[in-house]
Amino acid sequence: MDEATIEALLFVAGDEGLSLEEAASLLESTTQEVYAALMKLQQKYKSRDSGLTLLEVGNRFELATKKDYSAVIKKYAASPYATNLSQAALETLAIVAYKQPITRMEIDEIRGVQSSGSLQKLVLRGLVQEKGRVETPGRPILYGTTEYFMDYFGLKELGDLPDISELGVENEEKETDLFFERFSEQFNEAGSQL
Repeated sequence: MDEATIEALLFVAGDEGLSLEEAASLLESTTQEVYAALMKLQQKYKSRDSGLTLLEVGNRFELATKKDYSAVIKKYAASPYATNLSQAALETLAIVAYKQPITRMEIDEIRGVQSSGSLQKLVLRGLVQEKGRVETPGRPILYGTTEYFMDYFGLKELGDLPDISELGVENEEKETDLFFERFSEQFNEAGSQL
């Protein structure tokens, strides 16, 4: 069993992580072999100088940064290097705003790419927050916008967002483009003030 392959899978899985069964299915292996490889990976992170660690949360495994590095990570989050929101973050925010409450997996399906990094950045900026969990296996987090999001854009309620049907937008891709065009300048200004 290749530890690097599992490490790559855990990286793209983001904060949702992977269960033993999911990893075994993807790797066409047994759960015992996957678990043994995960334990080797965990020991590797413990025994060498690494900023990463492997967490087991419930029956899921995920990569995370070690607590020892929290100060520098917080510094980065507050720095000018992390101030502007990328187009990916703006697309993610638009999807959350229009489809909330929504899980990261649903966001990924709409965007067609993995969104955990963008979602984490939006949570750090106070624009998106956890709104609960879905009562299904794995209990994925439901995300929604925050009061700060509403205040910053001058919205009293979500109904104040532009009505997609009135603007002739026919699909979700155009929906995110519309949101990006309307609010991208404000987001980038807000990012530089955070």
